[in-house]
Order: sequence, then structure tokens, then C-alpha cells
Amino acid sequence: MLTRPQPTPAAPPEAVSLPEMHRSVAVPAAASRLRRLLAFVGPGYLVAVGYMDPGNWATALAGGSAFGYTLLFVALLSSLMAMLLQGLCARIGIATGRDLAQLCRERFPQPVNLALWFLAEIAICATDLAELIGTAIALELLFGIPLLLGVVLTAADALLVLWLQHKGVRWLEALVAGLIFAVFGCFAAQLAMAQPIWSEVLAGYFPSSEILTNDAMLYIAIGILGATVMPHNLYLHTAVVQSRAYAPERRREAIRFASIDSTVALCLALLVNSAILITAAAVFHAGGRTEVAEIQEAHVLLAPMVGSAMAATLFAVALLLCGLNATVTATLAGQVVMEGFLGLRLPPPLRRLVTRGVAIVPAVIVTALHGASGTAQLLILSQVVLSLQLPFAVVPLMLFAGDKARLGALVAPLWQRVLGWAAAALIIALNVKLLAGMVGL
Repeated sequence: MLTRPQPTPAAPPEAVSLPEMHRSVAVPAAASRLRRLLAFVGPGYLVAVGYMDPGNWATALAGGSAFGYTLLFVALLSSLMAMLLQGLCARIGIATGRDLAQLCRERFPQPVNLALWFLAEIAICATDLAELIGTAIALELLFGIPLLLGVVLTAADALLVLWLQHKGVRWLEALVAGLIFAVFGCFAAQLAMAQPIWSEVLAGYFPSSEILTNDAMLYIAIGILGATVMPHNLYLHTAVVQSRAYAPERRREAIRFASIDSTVALCLALLVNSAILITAAAVFHAGGRTEVAEIQEAHVLLAPMVGSAMAATLFAVALLLCGLNATVTATLAGQVVMEGFLGLRLPPPLRRLVTRGVAIVPAVIVTALHGASGTAQLLILSQVVLSLQLPFAVVPLMLFAGDKARLGALVAPLWQRVLGWAAAALIIALNVKLLAGMVGL
């Protein structure tokens, strides 16, 4: 006999995640299955933005130019892990009516809770650092704005976030999705110009033992992992799926539709990330330029090596769109983390300025002292930092995914829990190997 999922008690207004969005999108119960599915399309694209931000560009450019197509396997593996983990996020958010940060606050002792909050904030600041630098670089490439001035100007994007949130979650999702498809279009055109050898591209999606034996390759691989499976997205997704107003007895269907939404969106993110790496491999690695890690250098070299000035322009436009898009989700994730762990709420623009204020300090210092070369290394380092923070979000996620006391009949299936814990173990093992290599063990 099948056990029907029991309704989760309604959360008091002060306890919900992102109250301005909570249950603001109606799901028509009497509509067709397709219309109900379309009502859930949106949160996945807010999450997918984080998987193609400027930090991904730095690691993909460095990996493609240095090692050709070899690290496409890491991009694929990271994306598959992300699809699984984000699906679990949708499940626990819908099943419990709580976001991941709130669940941690309810379950763990205060010292553990505060440590997890602090680590989550570091991850958000590292993400914001990558977005800040990437947007500033795009402004320099497109409009000639000096890099240091561009870094400072990007703090104004808090106004964009305020306007978008005022318009409503569906407007926010539509704009984000539109920009994602525009970025995809830019890279589809670039791939056509780069003319990669597709048999070699396909071979790159298969694993290579060199990834583990080559320390330089492993460093970039872990950067790609950190840039793909982002800690703050796990917190964010558990909150944004609660923007849908569905009947309690439809929670199982809601989990299925939300998982489809995030999986499709992350497939698009995988295509974008792969396109960046493939372009770098086909143009730079094949052309003997194996040390291209700076976005500015890639922009300068693209036109003469591809034979079209349009390639460089599309590259810069896509970078700007990614930077602007990613700033939205970083703000939302910051709200979820602060509200969930601490019960502290700040107005979104103020929260954005606090996060950006922390991230802008290292960016300004490095830019002033080392210019473009320093920002490239800072971008890659920010993604490695994200990878090191990742276990502190994935392990709590997996604990709750298998928590029958909280999820009841909606607990994650055994195969998802096994794969999720395997992904957590892999992430931890790679991080340990990286740290051991960095300290010379």
C-alpha cells in the first residue's frame, strides 16, 4: 500500500524564505500537465546562472588553452553532479517548506550552525568576487572603462537587483532566462567560427588518468568543479522552489516538475561551459598558445586567431551578460543564508552592498597592484575556494535528503542518496588531494 505524502505544516510568515517571493506564482491545479510543468519553469534558470558566471570563464579558458579538450570530462561530471544535487535541493525545499540554511539552524548546535553560516558567506563572497571582476573586465573590453574604475562601478548593480525584485519573481526569471539564451547564442556563433575537431571534442568527454597525476591539471579541474557545483546555489534552490503556490497533496508532482526545470536549465549551462572550453582548446591550444588564462588576453587573441572581429565582440558581450545575470542570484543566495542561519533580515540592496563591499576590497587591491594578470589568478583562486567550501553545503544537504523524520514519504530514493554521497566523497577526496599538493605532502 502506497503512503501518501502528508502536508507540511504551514510556516509562519516570519519563517519563510525570501518572503517577497514565497508562494507568489500560482500553479493551476485544474490545468493540463504541460501548463502545470510550465508554471514550475524559472527557478532552475536562477540556479543555472551560477554555473556560467565569470569564474567559470577563467577556469574553462585556462583548462582549454593548457590541456585542450581533456577537461571536458570534468565539466560533464561536475554538471551531472550539479543536476543530482540541485534535484535534491528542490526535493527538501518542497517536502519540508524550509530552505537548507533554516534546516541547518533547526538541527545543528549553534557553534556548528555559525561555522556553516560563516563558510557559506565566504563562498558567496568568492562568487561575488568572480562576478565583480568579470563584469569589470567586460566593461573595459566593450567600452574602454579602466579596469579599476569598472571594479568600483559594479557596486551599482544593487539597483538592478532592487528593480528586478520589485517587478516580481516571474519578471526576474524571464530576464535571467533570456540573458542565458543570449549567452548561448553568442557561444554558438563563436564555435562555428572556431571550427573545433569534433572527434577530439567527443574524446574529451571521456575520463583521463592524467587529470589526477598532473598537479597543474588537477588544480584547474578542481577550479572547474568549484565553478560548476557552487555552494550558495544549494541554499538558493531550496528557497526559490517555494515561490510556487501548489496544493500540499501535489508536492510529489512539484518535486518532479522542479527537478525537470533545474535539469534542463543545467543542461544549457553545461553547453555554455563546454563551449567556452572548446573555443579555448580549438583556438588557443591548437594554435600553440597554451598559457591563455586571462580573459583580456583571450579577447585580444580571438579576432586574429579566428579571423573575425565579431568573435571578440561576442565574447565580451557574453561576459557582460553573464556578470550581470550572476549578480542577481548572489544577492538572493545571500538573503537566504543570512535569514536562514541567523534569522537576520536586511533589505536586498543593503545585503548586496555588504556582500559586494567585502568582495571589492581584494579586487581593488589586486587590480591596483597587478592589473589584468592579477585578476586572472584571483578569478581561478576564487573558484578553488568555492570547491573547498562545497563539502560544508553538500554534506548537510545529503543528511536532510535521507531524513525520513522530516521528509516522510518524500525522502530521496536510495539511488539518489547513494550517488549523492558518492559525489560528496569525490569532492572531499579531490579537495584533500589538492590541499596535500599545496602543502607539499
